[in-house]
Amino acid sequence: MKPATFSPFLGLALAASVSAETVANVNTPNPVVEEITAEVATPAPVSASVDPELEQKRKEQEALAVENKLEAERLTRETNAMRAEITRLKMERELMAERQAFDAAKRHDELKKELADVDAERERLSREGELAKTRAEKLANDLKVVQTEAALEITRLQNEIKSIETKEDRAAYANSDPVYLKNPLREDGTLVISDRRIALNGMISTDTADYITERIHYWNNKDRELPIFIVIDSSPGGSVMAGYRILKAMESSDAQVHVVVKSFAASMAAAITTLAHESYAYPNAVLLHHQISSQLLGRLNLTQQREFHEESQRWWKRLGTPVADKMGVSTDEFIKEMYQHSTSGDWSEFAEDAAKLKWVNHIVQGIEETSFTQDPDVKASASAAAAVRKGVYGEQVDDEGRPFMWLPRLEPKDVYFLYNPDGYYRSR
Repeated sequence: MKPATFSPFLGLALAASVSAETVANVNTPNPVVEEITAEVATPAPVSASVDPELEQKRKEQEALAVENKLEAERLTRETNAMRAEITRLKMERELMAERQAFDAAKRHDELKKELADVDAERERLSREGELAKTRAEKLANDLKVVQTEAALEITRLQNEIKSIETKEDRAAYANSDPVYLKNPLREDGTLVISDRRIALNGMISTDTADYITERIHYWNNKDRELPIFIVIDSSPGGSVMAGYRILKAMESSDAQVHVVVKSFAASMAAAITTLAHESYAYPNAVLLHHQISSQLLGRLNLTQQREFHEESQRWWKRLGTPVADKMGVSTDEFIKEMYQHSTSGDWSEFAEDAAKLKWVNHIVQGIEETSFTQDPDVKASASAAAAVRKGVYGEQVDDEGRPFMWLPRLEPKDVYFLYNPDGYYRSR
């Protein structure tokens, strides 16, 4: 059997195979090194006949064994150094781990303390916030109480004001409703007018016709049985065409249109009164009829004047003929009587005499306006009072230093019945 030989690299291989677990203890004996040492220490048996070649090989073997032993010792020394280094590094690592654990524990404690401080601060702020919130709620509740008390006081005062205003407004209304009668003339000679009334005052124009005809249509749409009243306080007449529109609206109305004259109705207003289905007037109201009169504007030749005269005649035939027919006379007789009563042709009569001529149907001793349920002073315009303040009808001083007052303009056919010895009241 050939004796075993060891390579110098055996120690390196052995050193490389040493793990962290095999170097845990530096004093632990190495079994490989001990085995090699035992083999080297054991002498090879000497044969009786020594073969020089074998002897030479033995010597080489011994030399190699010595070298291997030395190499093993060197490896053991290096291994021990590596073990020591490993142990040192392991201890340093453990030291670093301990330091890190200590630092981590320290940081943890610091963080825990900081968190505790934060929690304490947060709890303090929370308590302060709750306290501030409670105070704010109290202030808000106090404010609401104050506002509620103020609102209640304001509401009470407003209710008092509204109550006073309501009482004043209610006091401006009468405790009665309009009276609606199909036959508005009572046996005692009193005419009862409802709120189905239309005022006709001043000059008759296109606007007047619009105003009256619209209301005739409206009251028809409300009720076609009850009468409608056109009430004339004072009207000098006006546009023939506008007046004709009013007459046609009266004729086509299902509800009878009754005309009432309180003071003065002339010309077209008189025609409207006379041609109404029913008409009424105070005894001293004045009605005036005359021919159609026109004013020529500009220069007209004879042909134009003739055409204008013929146009006026056609209008007179349409308006004058119905009035003459109601009177029971011809149009020529009607015109003749106009000039017999007045050189100007303006034939005027008090209502009592006008009724005999059939210009008006009924003379009334009183008129009951049941639609006036609101105090007229409440809705009166301030223009009249302003005019008085400006001195329109107030006292003035003439050039000679004498005080006087202008009288308002009279309506046609009106006169003053006035005691005025010193001429203090003057007319324009």
